[in-house]
Amino acid sequence: MTLPQEIIAKKRDGQSLSPDEIETFVAGFSDGSISDAQIAAFAMAVIFRSLTRGETVALTEAMRDSGAVMAWPGLDRPVVDKHSTGGIGDNVSLMLAPILSASGAAVPMISGRGLGHTGGTLDKLESIPGYTIVPDEETFRRTVADIGCAIVGQTARLAPADGRFYRVRDVTATVESVPLIVASILSKKLAEGLDALVLDVKTGSGAFMAGEAAARDLAEDLVAVANGAGLKTSALITRMDQALASSAGNAVEVRNAVEFLTGTRRDARLETVTLSLAAELLALSGLAPDAETGLAAARRALDSGAAAERFGRMVAGLGGPADFVERTDAYLPRAPLVRPVSAAEAGFVNAVDARALGLAVVELGGGRRLPEDAIDHAVGLTGLAEIGQAVARDEPLALIHARDEPGFQRAAARVRAAYGLSDTVTGKGVPVLGRIG
Repeated sequence: MTLPQEIIAKKRDGQSLSPDEIETFVAGFSDGSISDAQIAAFAMAVIFRSLTRGETVALTEAMRDSGAVMAWPGLDRPVVDKHSTGGIGDNVSLMLAPILSASGAAVPMISGRGLGHTGGTLDKLESIPGYTIVPDEETFRRTVADIGCAIVGQTARLAPADGRFYRVRDVTATVESVPLIVASILSKKLAEGLDALVLDVKTGSGAFMAGEAAARDLAEDLVAVANGAGLKTSALITRMDQALASSAGNAVEVRNAVEFLTGTRRDARLETVTLSLAAELLALSGLAPDAETGLAAARRALDSGAAAERFGRMVAGLGGPADFVERTDAYLPRAPLVRPVSAAEAGFVNAVDARALGLAVVELGGGRRLPEDAIDHAVGLTGLAEIGQAVARDEPLALIHARDEPGFQRAAARVRAAYGLSDTVTGKGVPVLGRIG
């Protein structure tokens, strides 16, 4: 048997690993024979030396096969899912899954926690009292079959090796590697037994792939590996040069999602991205002949209230309150201190450091510095000013929801530093930059 340190050294020195070596190393993630320190060392070696396409495929398949691979016999609707590479104020999953469900798809959406400066769908859903993010398999399957969607976390049986790898990467500055991102995303998705997958690959200051060229490279790798494994997949390149929703945090993003689904308020860029991803999946899965028809179907599901009804049923089916959509404010936690952070001067917002906004949420306690850190679901940012918006002096750039005064002050400093103002209006740019696949 090859020792783990030999595999790490081989990759450190720029050599290619065989599928057997990768399979052996990944097997140690699950059985405990590989330590967190060795996982971190391997990840850092990959950051500097990368992986070939063949090594990436081998890593993806090894992590997929570290647990069960799901099947959906008897389900009379196509099984689909979406994955985002992560961003700030990106609560798309909370609306997309019920929209797709109301449009005829089944969505067993396996989601993750926050990673680095980005938010996590599971952390957001845990704001809802009673919501079970890792239900037993019978409950998961029943919810998907009866309601059409279930947003849950990885079970111990589904790509368990990736779950451990993900936690180590989050705190060792090894998130940005394209091969590791590809393997992490696709190992889970290939284990879900999907008929179609759409990827939302972010670019901009809040994305792991800040440059558009790097984002396109990642999208092309993801689409190539997934389609090569037999899964119909496409990707949209979307902007993450500012928060996608006007809220960033956990409970505040859930509230934003309910307002979106019920039609109380919809952030324009968020609506464009959500419906574009829905249209893509409806076309990929065969539920619509093309994306244009899929877009119309997705909008009908949203505007008719059918998607909001599916979301409410999903929450109840996974242990949350049966009247959550109707009484959202009665259930979501609220921070004790809510106060605006104001602009120091008048002007038009011409740039936003979205990563800094994400770090402000982490500073408040809404994200993690260490894997074992607890999340404060109540804190976050709302009313975020967007690019092109006119802001008067002392007018709020955002509302900060904080646990205490020191937390507010730390977050306020990050928010002020995140915004650039000028005397002239800057164009917002289209939210969806292109399609791959």
